[in-house]
Amino acid sequence: MNKSTIELQNDVIEVIKTCHDPEIPVNIYELGLIYEVKVNADFFVDVLMTLTSPSCPVAGSLPGEVEDKIKGMEGVEGAKVTLTFDPPWTQDLMSEAAKLELGMF
Repeated sequence: MNKSTIELQNDVIEVIKTCHDPEIPVNIYELGLIYEVKVNADFFVDVLMTLTSPSCPVAGSLPGEVEDKIKGMEGVEGAKVTLTFDPPWTQDLMSEAAKLELGMF
């Protein structure tokens, strides 16, 4: 049975939560590095993400890691991760859980 695009989008977000910035002990979704996750009718996934800064040491590897994990999911026909710095990432994009985990409350 095929999943709906909404169900697949939720599963993609869970897989993204397994990716971490090596300098910050919080997953990249809770850090607010994922701006958008779209699953189209053909089950192709587009992700728009950023990094904490353009000089982030994982700029060359983290987007590829995210894309590879999504491509490896059952039900996904393909994936593309696009990196952007507009708007730039700020701590305001972090979830409350991430802020709590990092002692920012």
